[in-house]
Amino acid sequence: MDEETTGRDSFDWRLPLCGAASALILFVPMMFDGSHLLETLYFFAAAPIISVVLLVDAIRRKGRRRLAALSMMLAYSATSWGLFRNSLELRGTARWLLWSKDYKTEVLAQPNLANGSLKHIEWDGWGFAGANTIEYLVFDPNDSLWTASRNHSSGKFSGVPCEVFHVRRLQSHYYSVLFYTGTDWDHCN
Repeated sequence: MDEETTGRDSFDWRLPLCGAASALILFVPMMFDGSHLLETLYFFAAAPIISVVLLVDAIRRKGRRRLAALSMMLAYSATSWGLFRNSLELRGTARWLLWSKDYKTEVLAQPNLANGSLKHIEWDGWGFAGANTIEYLVFDPNDSLWTASRNHSSGKFSGVPCEVFHVRRLQSHYYSVLFYTGTDWDHCN
């Protein structure tokens, strides 16, 4: 009888793992939505509601089971926050790993531009009510964007017509270039 009571009051390590796994299972498919609307709704609506439900469940429990349920809620909340905070990086990395061959073919098929601009395609974009943000996949044969990506620099760079908010190196010669909101390759602010 004493062993049975101890077993029921023990810390269950599976609960925090389930909390983190649940956040991954719910959030990762939303990263590929493209609009970023589902990610925002998840983080600001669904995740808080789920966290409150998990917290109420934890409060109802006793002893170490309460601690395990609280750790599940914390693991779920922390994983959700981390995924949301890094969703652009995770989304870009996953897309590059899965479909880089297709993207490379598409960007290299672009004609050489006479004005010295680098070959590029629209890589990602999001926005609302006319405030669009566009990220481009850029082929840079000289890797001139390498320093900007390494230093996390923003500014004006050779071969890119507009001021850039963020440059990220995907692999040698290929970069994602994020413009400021309201700016696109042909319309600089």
